[in-house]
Amino acid sequence: MSESLRETALLRDGDDPLAKLREKFALDDATVYLDGNSLGALPAHVPDRMADVITREWGQLRIRSWDESGWWTAPERIGDRIAPLVGAAAGRIVVGDSTSVNVFKAVVAATRLSADDRDEILVDATTFPTDGYIAESAARMTGRRIVAVDPAAMAEAAGPRTAAALVNHVDYRTGRLHDLPGITAALHAAGALAVWDLCHSAGALPVGLDEHSVDLAVGCTYKYLNGGPGSPAYLYVAERHQAAFDSPLPGWNSHADPFGMTPGYAAAEGALRGRVGTPDILSMLALESALDVWDGVGIEDVRAKSLALTDFFLECVREYVPAGRVESLTPEAHGERGSQVALRCADAPAVMAELIRRGVVGDLRRPDVLRFGFTPLYVGFADAERAARILAEVLAEAGSDLDG
Repeated sequence: MSESLRETALLRDGDDPLAKLREKFALDDATVYLDGNSLGALPAHVPDRMADVITREWGQLRIRSWDESGWWTAPERIGDRIAPLVGAAAGRIVVGDSTSVNVFKAVVAATRLSADDRDEILVDATTFPTDGYIAESAARMTGRRIVAVDPAAMAEAAGPRTAAALVNHVDYRTGRLHDLPGITAALHAAGALAVWDLCHSAGALPVGLDEHSVDLAVGCTYKYLNGGPGSPAYLYVAERHQAAFDSPLPGWNSHADPFGMTPGYAAAEGALRGRVGTPDILSMLALESALDVWDGVGIEDVRAKSLALTDFFLECVREYVPAGRVESLTPEAHGERGSQVALRCADAPAVMAELIRRGVVGDLRRPDVLRFGFTPLYVGFADAERAARILAEVLAEAGSDLDG
């Protein structure tokens, strides 16, 4: 059966219209890289672009580059490049700061957009921990209380006291895709605002921020968008909220006249209100260059390949892995799946260490979850088959000392 699956993988790679995109990344064939849901691979052209930024724009033009090289307008310009990938029109996304900082801006701004008698903030009970920490701080600052709710129960939990809800589009542990359209509509029906964390969905599947009337959203750029370690995050503000958007971090970069240096704050128009301080230009321009790989790529095609890859990987796991050694935590239903596969495994830390030693790079969430991220721009079906086969080999060696 293994030879049949290998042949299937090769045939599917040969028919894959996105297969040639792999050539745009700095990858070696000895490694199966399935950790793009933590850090995307390096687009091969980015080093040359950054050499030019450092040696010419910074080294030669220096301060002139704020105007002549477009540094000053980078946050909104790059936001407009991300916008089509998350279903937003131009002028609704600004790039800058970390995801955590943008979560804080979004949650506080959402409560300020709500009536004073709405005193609760719903938070995804399965959220990435930092989102919860930030939401709790925002609640203390705005005099609200936090209510932790499973995303599946979010619609029922929203009521007349709900100011806003902070929800992850894709669960970082299991890869479960939550119902953004349905939850957003239910929150609006209750008079509340929807704030979405897109860290594990942007660049992997269609989001539809404008189509589904999302109020505010945040996301990182170093996962499926391949922006590089620590690349800046982004903030989406729906057009209907921009005039009233009240950031808790009003910096000089978001001032209507940033170089006027006046003591009073007057907010800029539009999504620029989400800016704070001086942009981190080097990482921002690395991100801008990395986004070039998306030119001509449709997010619907990426989604189709993502589902096919994860389906095929799960098929290979079922065929290769000894019975009872792993349990998939990732939903089988396409409408409930992101672009990763999470497998529960009793020896997860040792197993992942051995997989990495053998050239299959995923990651884990303690105590017992193996995570495999499938980035359709550069992961192929042969990668999926090889990863499952090596996982089976590792698990079959049950008597060996995997920690050694």
